[in-house]
Amino acid sequence: MVLTLAAVLVLGLALAGVVVVRPGPVDGWLGGGPATPAAEADPSEPPPPPVLTAAGTSAPAPTPEGVRAVLTPLLTSSVLGDEVNISVVDAVTGEALYENGQDTPTVPASTTKLVTAATVLAARGPAYRIPTRVVAGPNPGEVVIIGSGDPTLAVDATAWYPGAGRLDRLAAQVKKALGGIAPTKVIVDGSLFPGPIVGPGWDADAHVGGFGAVITALMTNGARIDPTDKSRGPERSDKPGQAAGRSFAKLLDLPTSAVVEGKAPASSGASPAAAASASPATIAPGTELGKIHSPPMIRLVEFMLRESDNVVAEALARQVALARNKPASFEGAAAAMDEMVAELGLPASESSLADGSGLSRSNRVTPGLLTDVLALAAKGTRPELAGLFPGLPVAAWSGTLDDRFERSGDRPTKAGAGVVRAKTGTLSGVHAISGVVTTLDGRLLAFAVLANKVPGGQDQAQPELDRIVTALAQCGCR
Repeated sequence: MVLTLAAVLVLGLALAGVVVVRPGPVDGWLGGGPATPAAEADPSEPPPPPVLTAAGTSAPAPTPEGVRAVLTPLLTSSVLGDEVNISVVDAVTGEALYENGQDTPTVPASTTKLVTAATVLAARGPAYRIPTRVVAGPNPGEVVIIGSGDPTLAVDATAWYPGAGRLDRLAAQVKKALGGIAPTKVIVDGSLFPGPIVGPGWDADAHVGGFGAVITALMTNGARIDPTDKSRGPERSDKPGQAAGRSFAKLLDLPTSAVVEGKAPASSGASPAAAASASPATIAPGTELGKIHSPPMIRLVEFMLRESDNVVAEALARQVALARNKPASFEGAAAAMDEMVAELGLPASESSLADGSGLSRSNRVTPGLLTDVLALAAKGTRPELAGLFPGLPVAAWSGTLDDRFERSGDRPTKAGAGVVRAKTGTLSGVHAISGVVTTLDGRLLAFAVLANKVPGGQDQAQPELDRIVTALAQCGCR
C-alpha cells in the first residue's frame, strides 16, 4: 500500500512535469482489495489515452502582457456581473500573470474545497484512514459503536464510496470478540462532533436538498438513504447516526428498539482477542471489540473534489480540527484550516472560513490564495499536497466538469476539454472555477475566477467561466 500511495503522489506531481492520464485509476489502486501490478494488468484492455498534456518546466512561459491581452476583452460581458475577481499564475515559477481583485475576500462557494483538500492532506497525510470502533458497553451484551467522522462508511457491499469500511465486517468482528455473549443493545456514540449539525451561513435548504446533510460523527454512505441512487442529489437522512446504529443492530440480529444514543465507557486497554477469551462477566467496559477503517485520505480527498461532495468536505475539515486538537465542529474546523493555511506558508489573512464545503456564504477567500494553494501543490516542496490533483475534475471528462467545456452557442470552449482540471463552485448569485490549465505551448498555469454578483443563472454563468479558462488553454500568451 505504501508503494501504491507513492504512485498516486507521483501522478499528482506529474501535473508539473509529465503527461497525466485519464482520471480515476485510483479507484482500482486504492479500492477494497490489493493493488494490481502493472505486469498483471489485463492485456486486452488498452491503456487510457492522455487527458492532460505535457506541462514541463521547459515549456515557454506566458507573459503578463500576453495574458492580459487575451483575458481583458472577455471581461466586458455583463453575464458574470460587476464583481469578478481573478488570479492567474505560472504554476512553475509562481509568477503572477493576471490580477484583477486577486486579493479581494470573495465568497468562494465550492472552490473552498481546494483549501480543505490542502489542509487535510497536510494535517493528516495521504495515507491516514479514519477508524470506526466498537467497544464493550457498561453491561454484558451491550456494545458501543463510536463514530470518528468517516462519512464513507458502508453497511455492506452495496456502498456508495469504493473501498469503504463496512458495518457487516465490523459486526462479524464484534460477534467473534463476544464469543458466546449475545448482543443486547447498541449504543451510538457520536459525541466526537459536538454540533451544531448545520453550518453557519448555509442556505435554509442546504442540508435537505440532496447535496448536503446534517453533519454527524457516525453515518453511512454520506448520509444517503439509498446508496444505489446514483443521482447527484439523492435523499439524505436527517438522523444519520441513528440510521447507522439501526443498520448495525440489524447485523447483530437486534431490533431497532435496541438502539440508543450514549457515550462509550473509558477504554479498558484490552484487545479484541482478550475479549474473545473472557467470560461474559469479565469483559471490561470499554474493551475494543472491533475496528474498521475508511479508504486513505488521498481517496477521501478525491471523493470530495470529483463530485463536489459537501458531506465528505465537512468530515475532512473536522479531521483538520482533530489533528490540531480543536473541537470537531464547524467553528473548530474553520479555525484549524485557517491555521494550517498559515503553517503552509500561505497568506493567512486571505483565508476566513466558516465551513469546509463552501456551502456557507460566510466564507471568504481570495482568488490569490486559491492559486497559491495550487501552485504550492504543483511545486513539489510539500509532496503530500500532490494528492489534491487526482480528484480534480477534468474538463468534458469527469466529475462536475464532465458536461462542460463543449461548444456553447457561438463561443467555442471545446479547446479546454482535457487540458483543464478544476474545482467548480456554485451558489445562487455566486459562480466560480479554480484549477490548472495547460497552455498551447505546454505551460501549466493555475487560475481562479470568482464571481459574486452574478445576475443570471448557471446556464449563463458557467459557459462564460469556461470561455475565460479556454482562452488560457488556447494561448501562448507571449
